[in-house]
Amino acid sequence: MGKPTGFIEESRTSTPRRPVELRLRDWREVYETQSNQVTETQASRCMDCGIPFCHQGCPLGNLIPEWNDLVYKQSWKEAHDRLQSTNNFPEFTGRLCPAPCESACVVGISGDAVTIERIELEIVERAFSKGWITPQAPMGQCNKSVAIVGSGPAGLAAAQQLQRHGYQVTIFDRQEMPGGLLRFGIPEFKMEKHILDRRLDQMIAEGVEFRTNTEIDADALIRLRSDFDAVVLAIGSTIPRKLDLDGSGLSGILPAMEYLKPANITNRPASHLDANGKDVIILGGGDTGADCLGTAHRQGARSVTQLEILPQPPVTRRADQPWPTMPQVYKITSAHEEGGQRIYSASTERFIASDNEDVSGLEVRVDGTLTVLPADLVLVAAGFVGPETEGLLSSAHLNTRGCISVDVDWLVEASSENLSPLFACGDAVRGQSLIVWAIAEGRAVAASVDEILSGSTSNLPSPVQPYQLSW
Repeated sequence: MGKPTGFIEESRTSTPRRPVELRLRDWREVYETQSNQVTETQASRCMDCGIPFCHQGCPLGNLIPEWNDLVYKQSWKEAHDRLQSTNNFPEFTGRLCPAPCESACVVGISGDAVTIERIELEIVERAFSKGWITPQAPMGQCNKSVAIVGSGPAGLAAAQQLQRHGYQVTIFDRQEMPGGLLRFGIPEFKMEKHILDRRLDQMIAEGVEFRTNTEIDADALIRLRSDFDAVVLAIGSTIPRKLDLDGSGLSGILPAMEYLKPANITNRPASHLDANGKDVIILGGGDTGADCLGTAHRQGARSVTQLEILPQPPVTRRADQPWPTMPQVYKITSAHEEGGQRIYSASTERFIASDNEDVSGLEVRVDGTLTVLPADLVLVAAGFVGPETEGLLSSAHLNTRGCISVDVDWLVEASSENLSPLFACGDAVRGQSLIVWAIAEGRAVAASVDEILSGSTSNLPSPVQPYQLSW
């Protein structure tokens, strides 16, 4: 490393967030800008460890020590080349990934981990500003076509890999705009939509075709397998977990995505979904719950309470979650800085109806005591249970978790006399997971498509293999 004592001499400096009173007035990203000098100093903290466990922590296999060292040496373009070699969309992961690489950082054993995620973001944003990121011409033309169903991070990664390798790629999506949860689930204050559109514009310029407002059912899937040389299902895990409780059908109780989608499209949702002046209860203490929390703040909610059924996690690693695993620790997101109440070990017993059958409150048991919380809007952010496969695939194509079953080549079904091979990847296979896993699996399925269609995949690395085949 360029500065082997950097991790001793320099302390971790996280990027400051914009003042709460300012950021609540708009939907812009919450972070302040960071100077090149600060980023270079933070990169110098990457130590010359014998085994860089951050590689193991990152599903993409990002070459983290290499681009940290290049940033410290002010070789930004070379740093971007290293970063782009393993990650198609670092501007997404640099904003949205929970950074398992930092949990695995060797510096983190006895101190604060390197700010890997922020350095990654600074590299790619500098690359965009300098014009280093441009549409790439395909390596050649193989005269074969691939259909990808779903335009989330897994589908986009597979598409870009294959298009650049000479395939003609068409992405089909049922939504009115491409991007999946990147567009409809991630609020502007975490990632502004022009960041997504900037990358989509590049992909379109490279030749990827997007067909939106297109629902794919079993018959349409057969047509795709007849018309294209391969089909990839990257449909995500979008079935929300339901709560089977008394009163759960009352008006004003919504899955989180039903609330977030209109807010993310317009920033001014329909009146019955707007939190303005309402007492809001969020069921679920994860990232989606925090997204709802920040959105409700910006809509002017009267009060927001986030309920988590589990106990409050500790601020440091538990003994049963040792380094380099990613621990469950107490986090304060930007949304939590902005207000609201968090209640742990809270079990909802039932929903209370108003005279006109709207939700008016919840009966909640907290540490064994029953209490009633007022609520005009209840958002269920309890996760997702699997992909929406009804009318698309038979139960024979699903595993015991309800996810799409694939073999070691990411194949759902091999080619037959009249139909091309069918592949699947991302959350549709893995279940609800991290954006970094989605991108990694999109890259991996692209390599498998290439190998099966052309017999070789020397130029398309396959960083991960399906691990849930026995489920």
